[in-house]
Amino acid sequence: MAVKTKIGRRAALLGGGAVIGGLLTKSFSSSNPTLDGTRSIKPIGTSGTLNDASELSETRIFRHIILKDDPGEQLIASIRAELDEARANNRPVNVGAARHSMGGQAIPRDGHAITFENGLVEPDSVNQLMRVHAGARWSDVIATADPIGLGPRVMQSNNDFGIAATFCVNAHGWPVKEGPMGSSVRSFDMILPDGTFATCSRTENPDLFGMTMGGYGLTGIITQMDVDLAQNQRLEPTFEEMPTEIFGDKFIEALADKTVTMAYGRLNVQRASFMSDALLITYRPSTDQSDLPAASGSGAAAKVASRIYRAQLGNERMKWLRWWFEADLATKLASGPVTRNNLINEPVVTLDDRNPDRTDILHEYFISPDRFAEFAMLCRTVITGSYQEFLNVTLRFVDTDSASWLGYATTSRIAAVMSFSQELTARSEADMRRMTQELIDGVISIGGTYYLPYRPHARQDQFTRAYPRASEFAAAKRAMDPDLLLRNNLWDSYFEAL
Repeated sequence: MAVKTKIGRRAALLGGGAVIGGLLTKSFSSSNPTLDGTRSIKPIGTSGTLNDASELSETRIFRHIILKDDPGEQLIASIRAELDEARANNRPVNVGAARHSMGGQAIPRDGHAITFENGLVEPDSVNQLMRVHAGARWSDVIATADPIGLGPRVMQSNNDFGIAATFCVNAHGWPVKEGPMGSSVRSFDMILPDGTFATCSRTENPDLFGMTMGGYGLTGIITQMDVDLAQNQRLEPTFEEMPTEIFGDKFIEALADKTVTMAYGRLNVQRASFMSDALLITYRPSTDQSDLPAASGSGAAAKVASRIYRAQLGNERMKWLRWWFEADLATKLASGPVTRNNLINEPVVTLDDRNPDRTDILHEYFISPDRFAEFAMLCRTVITGSYQEFLNVTLRFVDTDSASWLGYATTSRIAAVMSFSQELTARSEADMRRMTQELIDGVISIGGTYYLPYRPHARQDQFTRAYPRASEFAAAKRAMDPDLLLRNNLWDSYFEAL
């Protein structure tokens, strides 16, 4: 990464530099509740099962196959054969890539699980477009587009997710002012449940396009996509610390500056001052756009950040120290330019949990900027009333999405992406469910919604209130897939009842 201090942007903002290593002394040791006498819910790893990033979705399947064919007749024939066999035996089918969901959204119970693995990316620099295999990862896109001065227009903030999977969960990222990744998709090819081949765009099969964008693989199996690229740039960061209550207004004020192209925020997660302080980071193009360095990610600095991130577990002093680094020292150390591609060229594994007794669980809520202060107050009441270990919250902007039938941004929203460390115990799962339902009730009451790729803890009434077109989606799905061939735990848990 081309910064003056050689410190990765994300690494610095997640905790500073290597100097922290000398502070990891006995006084910073964790003090988590004991697991003595608790009932474990650790995955067993039984043969014939499939799990996801939560470690809590271990599900019996009939078969798991990996398809690496290029888009074309061979891939289509393989998909149709799998669909035909599954239909003949009344078994479900679902497709995944990296399977970073957390509630079985890419796992068909007792069915045919298909994983796409193919890094084919064909860029078109003239039209700032790429044609990609559905299973290509964002790391493949950056590796291909970066040498020609391009990169993803919108992607998730980590590079190891599948392209079609990103579209099917309707994910978003750091670029502003942008909607979810689906806003950058021009068209895609897919195999419908009956084996029919279809091309979808906003003008061709537009309803199918809208159902598939955020449809979690329930409408068909995407084979390839045409997706927008954007110009890579060298960017300069600015940092502003503020009380959380004014963050929503400040975020929108910053985005009114059309030179701001990337932005996100963070909140202080110490329990004593929970979500009272906010940090807004914005990026503008540098005056120097010559000789852009190759996108590399944070490297060794990211490993340091991971240690700092994990050291917060059960450790309020470390949370204080991390915030000091983020909001004070890191703003001085990480003041040099960085390329747009480098900011997003980081794998999830950088911050992976390696504690066999715990798992990382994400939540995400979408709130209108003018109600963000109410959201922070809700979190102070609900989250601190649990014993879940809260490690991080990142705040992003998502512009209005009118295309997805299961959209979460009917108006522009602030997305609050939250990371918890959860015990792999029955008591912690029950506490997480209770806390999640309280948060969802509160978020809905202030006009917001929650994100669907995570643990299926929402009640049925919360699901239908947050996603008012869910019944319409279920009816259209049954009409096009009367055998309910394409299913997953999201369908089984919520849509089946509609």
